[in-house]
Amino acid sequence: MEIKLSEKQFRRLLDLVYIGNWILNSTRGEDRIRQYDQVESLIFSHCLTHGMAELTELYQGELIPSRAFAEGGIHEAIMAYEDSAFFEILAQELTLRDMDDPPVTPENYDEVMERMSVYLNEFELHGTDNISVDME
Repeated sequence: MEIKLSEKQFRRLLDLVYIGNWILNSTRGEDRIRQYDQVESLIFSHCLTHGMAELTELYQGELIPSRAFAEGGIHEAIMAYEDSAFFEILAQELTLRDMDDPPVTPENYDEVMERMSVYLNEFELHGTDNISVDME
């Protein structure tokens, strides 16, 4: 298979491949899905012939994204996504709890979204500062 990309598109592909592998493997420890690591290594190997060698490094015989790549801002994008997902899930869970855990249906969807919006507005203004857990 051959894919033709501009240098700018290839650079964006590197970000996408890195983020995808991060999502799939970053929490797996030694149980990594090696096939995704191999694809990442293959894609990043093309950096060597496209003037982007500084974006890769050799680790245990494999080309991997370099520290310079990983520290170049990509983790800020990942963290922004994680924060957004965290607050969305928390808002949904709190909303459903407040409603006695009903399944979301077409009949209650608008109410669920309205209640979630209240939580999301609170989180946008104050993060988790106003959340407390009763430990009794």
